[in-house]
Amino acid sequence: MDIAALSMVLSQANVRQEATMSVMKKTMDQAESNGQNVVKMLEQSVQPHIGGSVDLKG
Repeated sequence: MDIAALSMVLSQANVRQEATMSVMKKTMDQAESNGQNVVKMLEQSVQPHIGGSVDLKG
């Protein structure tokens, strides 16, 4: 294999790796954002006044 072809193959591999890393970073950022949104929803759904007492009638 000549040097030009080798250089081209290595360059293409580098571009593929950079694209893969970019997609992975976006996926991780999205997952983190989704996790933060779930935490916010859980915090807003808490109703501390419910379940604090039990009414018993006989």
